[in-house]
Amino acid sequence: MSKAKSAKAAVKSSAKKRASGSPSAASTAQGVLPDRELRHFVKSGAIFAEGGLLADQIQPASLDLRLGKVAFRLRASFLPGAKNVADRLDDSLVMHTLDLTRGAVLETGCVYLVPLQERLKLPKDLSAAANPKSSTGRIDVFVRAVSDRARAFDGIPAGYSGELYAEISPRTFSVLARTGDRLLQLRMRRGPQTPVRDLTFSLDLHPTSSDIVGYRAKRHSRVIDLAGIGAHTVDDFWEPVRAREGRIVLDPGEFYILASKEKIVIPLDEAAEMAPIAPELGEFRAHYAGFFDPGFGVTHTRGKAVLEVRSRDVPFILEDGQPVGRLLFEKLTGPPDVPYGAEGSFSTYHGQGLRLSKYFEASSE
Repeated sequence: MSKAKSAKAAVKSSAKKRASGSPSAASTAQGVLPDRELRHFVKSGAIFAEGGLLADQIQPASLDLRLGKVAFRLRASFLPGAKNVADRLDDSLVMHTLDLTRGAVLETGCVYLVPLQERLKLPKDLSAAANPKSSTGRIDVFVRAVSDRARAFDGIPAGYSGELYAEISPRTFSVLARTGDRLLQLRMRRGPQTPVRDLTFSLDLHPTSSDIVGYRAKRHSRVIDLAGIGAHTVDDFWEPVRAREGRIVLDPGEFYILASKEKIVIPLDEAAEMAPIAPELGEFRAHYAGFFDPGFGVTHTRGKAVLEVRSRDVPFILEDGQPVGRLLFEKLTGPPDVPYGAEGSFSTYHGQGLRLSKYFEASSE
């Protein structure tokens, strides 16, 4: 059976089980939790929010997190260490407070901390990790999760009980944010992170359908409205990048959207995460958003990785086929009810080629 047929069969099988009233209980297997287990822990109260969670927050192997009511403009980024985050938010750190219920502009070059609507009360065998959503990374908004008593960003220890916060720092475009906007996603895991394999992928600078190989962000553009899906004109924010003889030069500090040469396929029993490329391969960073859910690329002829690229300190030449990223694959504790890109899913980038964020006109691909 082909992968496409296997994915469709898995969806139909899961639908039949749900229709027959089979219980949605947590398993004891180790690995990344799929949607059915995430729903179980929402029902049990391990993941909760005032007013409850929305159905479309649950993805095949991740959970969207929503901004709360206020944003604190900070003097600088910080980690709480031995304290709760709230105990650190005094006048020495907080410059002013923004009301997100009415909408507020988060400006480039500034650091903000936003309490999230979701809270956790994890069992002792469950940990979590956060990552920016793809749409967030593609507009160069640097986002990471902070938890109480954390000594590192994005990692939530097993058995954690408490609040979650998003640290937000727009790099190129200022954004209009509101309560309920989703910039982060959470992946939950039973047991230690145990990659079963990895995949190094390369850069595509020889596309077949267009001479455009990527996009470079324009500075001093207008604000991106996070509620404006497909409402922003590409030319107002981006300039196309064209390769000469399969080669481009990155300008230091500039932000680029590029794509992988390889098609990425995430099997239905695995989830994947972008990992930093080895520093000896070049002075550039090739991603900001990193979760790939099961089913990505399975039922489509296309399914490339879209890369958020920035050269660090010096101009740097990238060539067609050059290694630029690495995916780490982990096992799921069970198959998802609705794989990425399947009917009934809330996926956005299935079957993508070179594509800008969902905030821009669909013609950007």
